[in-house]
Amino acid sequence: MIKAKKSLGQNFLIDQDIIKKIINVVDIKNKNVLEIGPGTGNLTLEILRKKPKKVILIEKDANLSNLLQKKFKENVEIINKDILKTDENILCDQSLIVFGNLPYNISTEILSKWILNLNKNKIWFSYLILMFQKEVADRIISKFNTKDYGRLSVLANWRLKIRKIIDVDAASFRPKPKVNSTLLFFEPKENFFEFKNPKNLEKITRIFFMHRRKMIKKPYKQLFDNNENIAFQMGIDLNLRPQNLNFDTYYELTKKYEYL
Repeated sequence: MIKAKKSLGQNFLIDQDIIKKIINVVDIKNKNVLEIGPGTGNLTLEILRKKPKKVILIEKDANLSNLLQKKFKENVEIINKDILKTDENILCDQSLIVFGNLPYNISTEILSKWILNLNKNKIWFSYLILMFQKEVADRIISKFNTKDYGRLSVLANWRLKIRKIIDVDAASFRPKPKVNSTLLFFEPKENFFEFKNPKNLEKITRIFFMHRRKMIKKPYKQLFDNNENIAFQMGIDLNLRPQNLNFDTYYELTKKYEYL
């Protein structure tokens, strides 16, 4: 029996009801599918039963990669690599439907990397169906003026339409984690704010949310060199807190910042 490695954040999904719900989120027949962190292949088995055109598995753990090689010999490409060190834009010449039970310790890093590296002309995926720690998922889908609203909310909603599919109890995994999970569905937006460099949005939100309980006056002045005219033109009250500004305000601020 393969033992999960705590260092890699491994928790294998074993609940067949949840697996079936994940697979039925979208039609994958004759489509190209990517699975991140397939583990022992429980979800992979169900993916293959739906007759996709091609399946790519990315698994960092060499032992699990070898197990998957023996288990799935046809119509499956297995890549033994760290997803954070993988160029997702060259995995397939057609868009992919992506499934992933993401390791809790790097899930936000994975999502942020994918968003910031998106090519505006050719997006490498059509849908993302991803499992997150519930607390992280709550931050991703939160709206402004709520306690969970933050950098990740602003960044994810910039390029993606997001909806919650289902909460998943910790008992659905082996070993059982200490927290529950949530499955989220992502689809690329057709219309979005275009930036010279998307990393400027990451910078703006990082500085604003560094002290989320304090007023935005200090981070604003740090970014805009004490020039309050932009805030005045945009109707921004600098006595507000970071969670009081909506998505579009952060996107507009980023564009203003790029043209300083």
